[in-house]
Amino acid sequence: MDIKGPNLVKGIHLEGLRVLGRPADFAAWYYEQGADELLYMDVVASLYGRNSLLDFVEQTAHAAFIPLTVGGGLRTLDDIRDVLRAGADKVALNTAATADPEFIRDAARRFGSSTIVVSVEAIRQADGSYEAFADNGRQATGLDAVDWAVRAAELGAGEIMMTSVDREGTGTGYDVELIRAENERVGVPVIAHGGAGRPEHVLEVVRDGQADAVSLASILHYEASGRLADGFEAGVEGNTEYLRQPTVPRRLHPMSLPALKQWLSDHGVPCRVAVR
Repeated sequence: MDIKGPNLVKGIHLEGLRVLGRPADFAAWYYEQGADELLYMDVVASLYGRNSLLDFVEQTAHAAFIPLTVGGGLRTLDDIRDVLRAGADKVALNTAATADPEFIRDAARRFGSSTIVVSVEAIRQADGSYEAFADNGRQATGLDAVDWAVRAAELGAGEIMMTSVDREGTGTGYDVELIRAENERVGVPVIAHGGAGRPEHVLEVVRDGQADAVSLASILHYEASGRLADGFEAGVEGNTEYLRQPTVPRRLHPMSLPALKQWLSDHGVPCRVAVR
């Protein structure tokens, strides 16, 4: 769940953000629908040098009893402490970690490796390699994305969330080659992110890319928007008529979380399909 100010937003290639609604409404909906975890990302936190999600985290932690990961603008151990005290179970690090890799080691020592997720935003280069980017895909780091993920795990990251910026929000499928390359070298769980547009994409990245988990956004958000439209008038910025009838990206086939989990289970991917 990408958050900007008071709103849940969604873009393509991490850009062109559209308002989709209130984060608390979507978080409650996904919890009731059987989500295994929720991921909150403040998409402008690094740009402005702060994370503004503490209120959202506290609200969600009181209402949704599943693991909650929070990322965006976490630059110090105190920032991590504050987010965890607000109710998060894990934190996602990117910009601060690429600037100072030892931050990962310090964070893992203080809070435990299972608490530290390193988010890698990868963009494919002309030679076929992948460069890691920071600041929500805005800032080049000069780091090879796969090499950087390996190092992050060695420094103490308990999980790697690998985002294909090229695929993110497009509905064209995960970058299976990237995820597979990552899994072949990293000894911690890898979460695939960026590109899911239909259930076949999830099956492919789990089966062929050997992803340990998948992060989903658009495929679920656009389906949920129609269900939650009655709450869009209050507290939401932007065009509420669009929110009632959002323009779905051409390659995207929205579906509910229970339907997706059931489809995956029917195709050999074990999922917990019970709805709360």
